[in-house]
Amino acid sequence: MKQYAHFSELQHDLSHGATTCGQQVAFHLDAIQQKKHLNAFVEVYATEAAQRAEAIDQKIKNRTAGKLAGLVIGLKDVLCHEGHRLQACSHVLEGFVSQFTGTAVQRLLDEDAIVIGRQNCDEFAMGSSNENSAFGAVKHALDETRVPGGSSGGSAVAVMADMCRVSIGSDTGGSVRQPAAFCGVVGLKPTYARISRYGLVAYASSFDCIGIFSNSLSDVALVLEVMAGADEFDSTVSRQPVPAYSKNLSATKSTYRVAYLREAIESENVQPAIREAMKTQLAAFRAAGFAVEPIDLSLNDYVLPTYYILATAEASSNLSRYDGVRYGYRSPAAHDMASLYKKSRAEGFGKEVQRRILLGTYVLSASYYDAYYAQAQKVRRLIRQEIKEVFAAYDFLVMPTTPTTAFPLGQHRDNPVEMYLADLFSVQANVAGVPAISIPCGEDENGLPIGLQLVADDFRESELLQFANLALNLQEKTA
Repeated sequence: MKQYAHFSELQHDLSHGATTCGQQVAFHLDAIQQKKHLNAFVEVYATEAAQRAEAIDQKIKNRTAGKLAGLVIGLKDVLCHEGHRLQACSHVLEGFVSQFTGTAVQRLLDEDAIVIGRQNCDEFAMGSSNENSAFGAVKHALDETRVPGGSSGGSAVAVMADMCRVSIGSDTGGSVRQPAAFCGVVGLKPTYARISRYGLVAYASSFDCIGIFSNSLSDVALVLEVMAGADEFDSTVSRQPVPAYSKNLSATKSTYRVAYLREAIESENVQPAIREAMKTQLAAFRAAGFAVEPIDLSLNDYVLPTYYILATAEASSNLSRYDGVRYGYRSPAAHDMASLYKKSRAEGFGKEVQRRILLGTYVLSASYYDAYYAQAQKVRRLIRQEIKEVFAAYDFLVMPTTPTTAFPLGQHRDNPVEMYLADLFSVQANVAGVPAISIPCGEDENGLPIGLQLVADDFRESELLQFANLALNLQEKTA
């Protein structure tokens, strides 16, 4: 079947009868079947997707189809879709069926997107390798001995391996951008309040963002355009107008002020191939006439610990609702209320989720609240203030998405701190709440993808997408 670089090309052929939604669904279902050993999907809606495709084909003929007609998408297993199972890849939610559809998903459906299934992820989106899932680890499509990144590893692999055109994931500390970098696809985390979180399973509520994966930047822009905007079900979402992102991907300025993180070029902790890829991209920016300067972030060493203190504290609070009483897993060994809580949670949650709940409970305890949680909140404010100062002087901040390319399965499983360091560059945008995108930026000596991360100021997604498009075009010219 013909491969489409951009959804707009597919839309053209759909409208002219050169292909059908049914054929597109069949193509992706075949890819899912052929590559099911990668474990990207935990459930496939084959019959439902085929039936929906047939209905949308008729709407295309009648010229009543929405702007996403024919777009086949996958949903990370943390997004509510009415009448479909929702498990957050955890035993604690085994058998649970969502009673409503989240706002972001509903907006996609309203524009005639086709949901093909739910995708594997780290349990409750806690992880950087997609090895913490109740359904087992997801494998990298290029090298099955390596991780695809996490927590949205299944979503990234699904796009990488043509199992769907777009995946919708979540990004709390880099869970869209890190797997996007590992898998060589585009991954966007918008500004914290840009997309409604209604219908997203909560991990850390002040960090969680719904994000987008695709091989095409224009597809990401179009999907963001559909999902973003005010929502009466989410009091934290912004009411700022939503630009026509997909129609404004051409750069509007002839030159840009670009800052890059000096540490990313000089640190021995960053893989040499990634440092070289950064240098090549920065050289291309300079050749294009941009002002490119190194900066140091004085609070950079505090970003990761600040994130893990606050995120685990919020996880401890959010996951207290999974108690074996109202829904989800209930331990058969319970004999009273206290044992029901303890046994259901001990048996239902995986080890990494338990670890983060315990850490969060510790930092929220009366004896340590002021020393850890309260201090981390103050540092978070200072980190955001420093980032805002950067954007007062520069248009964009550039850094690697990850310090390494995809690492072997099991390499960091017994050392959580090593695993947490995989988020070294990605958590900055979550702590500060600003938008960031990972785009492909070459390969290492093993042929594994490298990701370049571009960061912008609040609600500057339109400019960020334009700059990402420009960066990709410069890569093509210098290839």
